[in-house]
Amino acid sequence: MRNHNLVCTHNKSDRSVYQTSAIAFSPITEISIMNYATYTQQVIPSSSRDEQALAQAELYTHLESQAEAVAPTQDPLTSRDRRIIGEIIQVEPESVRTIWIEGGITVWVQFVEGGRLPFDRNWFATRVAEVKATLPETPRERNERLSDELEKACTVFGLYHGEVDWLSFSTKLFQDGHFVGFVGCNQQGWYARPRQYGVNRVAGSAKDVIALLGVRAAVAA
Repeated sequence: MRNHNLVCTHNKSDRSVYQTSAIAFSPITEISIMNYATYTQQVIPSSSRDEQALAQAELYTHLESQAEAVAPTQDPLTSRDRRIIGEIIQVEPESVRTIWIEGGITVWVQFVEGGRLPFDRNWFATRVAEVKATLPETPRERNERLSDELEKACTVFGLYHGEVDWLSFSTKLFQDGHFVGFVGCNQQGWYARPRQYGVNRVAGSAKDVIALLGVRAAVAA
């Protein structure tokens, strides 16, 4: 939802001035983004064209680095995050690089190939809730969610896990180099057992099911 306008004017010295502006529209309100760049293109001798091209390349690099500095460093978005954002603003999920909130009122969406769009925070939050409630979870998204929950639970108990079987989402747990048990998640929920064969102990979360193995928390929950 970006409109790019190219305006060309002529002055008395027969110089052509080009100005590029970007206009972004929010479903709540129309928001005008500041001009990304304004530069003058002059008629110059052919011997200086290479120097001008180099100077322009340096300018673009500088502008790109400034754009990078504006967006704070964040953890990468999950594939589900990108699907939700893409659904909300009607773009391909892979084109979304990251998002952040500015001033507590504006959500900025940064794109992989450059450029960004602003949205009202309250409107965006409402749409996220609506889309999340109706967007089916893919197997990959489920694994990402379960993996994140398992990592946090392992941190609480001072554990680490072995290689994850992503098809069934199951793995072995270790503490100080010693085998603790098996843990995984199936249609019934999170399960754990102290040995390879035996009865599964089921709980509603990774943290609760690990506790059923008799492991004490190593850090504050």
